[in-house]
Amino acid sequence: MIQSLLIANRGEIACRVIETARKMGIRTIAVYSAADTQARHTQLADEAYYIGPAPSNESYLKAETIIEVAKSAGADAIHPGYGFLSENESFAELCQQNDIIFVGPPVSAIAAMGSKSAAKAIMDEAGVPLVPGYHGSEQDEDTLFEKAQQVGFPLLLKAAYGGGGKGMRVVESAQDFKAALKSAKREAKSSFGNDKVLFERFIRNPRHVEIQVFCDQHGNAVYLAERDCSVQRRHQKVIEEAPAPALSEKTRKAMGEAAVKAAKAIDYVGAGTVEFLYDASGEFFFMEMNTRLQVEHPVTEMITGLDLVEWQLMVAAGESLPLTQDAVSVSGHAFEARIYAEDPANDFLPSTGTIRHLRTPAVDAGVRIDTGVEQGDEISSFYDPMIAKLIVWDTDRERALLKLQRALKQYRVTGLHTNIDFLHRLASHPAFMRMDLTTEFIQQHEQSLFPETQQSLTWARIEAALFDVLQRQTQHATQTNPWAHATALRLNEAPVHVVEFSEGEELSRVELVQRAEAFQVALDDDNFSIHASVQDDTLTIAVNGHRYQRYIASSEDTITVFSEQGPVTLHRHKVADTLVDDNHSGGLVAPMNGTITDVLVSQGDRVEKDQALVIMEAMKMEYTIKAHCAGEVTDVFFAQGDLVSDGDELVAIAEKE
Repeated sequence: MIQSLLIANRGEIACRVIETARKMGIRTIAVYSAADTQARHTQLADEAYYIGPAPSNESYLKAETIIEVAKSAGADAIHPGYGFLSENESFAELCQQNDIIFVGPPVSAIAAMGSKSAAKAIMDEAGVPLVPGYHGSEQDEDTLFEKAQQVGFPLLLKAAYGGGGKGMRVVESAQDFKAALKSAKREAKSSFGNDKVLFERFIRNPRHVEIQVFCDQHGNAVYLAERDCSVQRRHQKVIEEAPAPALSEKTRKAMGEAAVKAAKAIDYVGAGTVEFLYDASGEFFFMEMNTRLQVEHPVTEMITGLDLVEWQLMVAAGESLPLTQDAVSVSGHAFEARIYAEDPANDFLPSTGTIRHLRTPAVDAGVRIDTGVEQGDEISSFYDPMIAKLIVWDTDRERALLKLQRALKQYRVTGLHTNIDFLHRLASHPAFMRMDLTTEFIQQHEQSLFPETQQSLTWARIEAALFDVLQRQTQHATQTNPWAHATALRLNEAPVHVVEFSEGEELSRVELVQRAEAFQVALDDDNFSIHASVQDDTLTIAVNGHRYQRYIASSEDTITVFSEQGPVTLHRHKVADTLVDDNHSGGLVAPMNGTITDVLVSQGDRVEKDQALVIMEAMKMEYTIKAHCAGEVTDVFFAQGDLVSDGDELVAIAEKE
């Protein structure tokens, strides 16, 4: 039995592993970077050790440092979580050399699946169905282009040694191939330290169905149902569910048996996931095998009642699997929604900043939240921008989906952009509800998932003003000074409350006349009588026979109204508002903190509108900064390898007359 466990990871997965380890009586040891000094996982663990600066290649990817910490802390085993070193064969081998249990598969299995091209060859030999493509070792541009023409377009480029959508590109035609290849190789090199790629025929509108497999050191292997992970953005999963809907029992069984066959082909041990593409004809094709615990493992736990981390620790300690295949049962339906700090309206650009306000739905038997952050924590550019995973379960898909929709409405975050409202639109979409799933779902329904309708700020301002006035009156209710009360006596006059908001250079004001039982508000030449009350962060309103509640987050500088169309943040007006500097209207700025990976222009160059100028990397993703107009480059402020901050001017262009 494992006595002491070091978790070589951070965020929600570190917290998740710590939770199960503590339940099993195992001592837990966390590691943290300079950016995670006060992180939640460091507070939950029994002990925590500093391992380096914020960049992951100076901390969480420093295998030797983590091994030294494990040895000095007396750890019997290391759980790598997912990402970072979880699929690094050298790290697994280093654990073995130092007599530390690696909670994962054997080094040989990681090596076999670490190269997607080698994995395809193994699966082909094992009789697992494959998508036509090229998985060879030749990597020069001309050879790859020739092979691509043989496979045919469209095709999908993939990093051979990676996952999570990094280095992945859809290439629609031959003329797009070489540019896409260079971009994919560059991102693969940056993310995984290896720029080798493979490609395969791009199957349009498939579903992404994966099988959770588990193997022990005694030759036993089972599959624990399947998950549908079709809904994706940037080739990364957004909402997952289990079991996969609209799948015949015959297909479920065939997929499960194929997954076990794939695991046995590499003498696998531990938790693994075999991913398949499933097309409309009912055929399925091996895509890849992830030799670790998946982000979406909670949905499998919810429908099986099993703790997969507990299974991992038991198997790593040499114990047999607790169940045989015929003893595995599935009950109900589960969804997982990944809550990210990102802006869906801006191509899902990651968002950095401090979580100013955080309220979550109540956790009960059917609602689970896996998270590594708390209110006041910063989402930085150094790591994946995931805030939490919201998981729900109910007796069938329809009930579980209704529960997910309600829980998303109750999940409230301010301080940065999030995808919460996008997730609610997605989970409420008619096509999603009727199980019309495909990896192209978001692209196919772009218009309805990204509505162009402008939110009306009128009622949001009124609601914010009502909350502000009532909150202040509540705070002053215990004071004996009559001048502290907004409702104190005024001769022949009803009290009038004026609340002002600044929106850029515009100033808006709301006047509330407070009568004995209600507030009077003038709007569009009409007067409304509004009954309102405040309880904690909830504003209750009754107007024109309609009673409803509105959740509101208030800070010194802002008031955020969580409306039916999404959160509306209003800025309190201050006399000393900072003026906008118009001197940089011809410049292009960094959309977030990151690193410059390539500069494509020089001072004096003539450029056209939408021409690529600078390529930068942030939060493990690559972004291309393009010219907003035709003109001449007057300044280039950064070079390849430079670190930039959100808002830094990168390139200045004099617009062509």
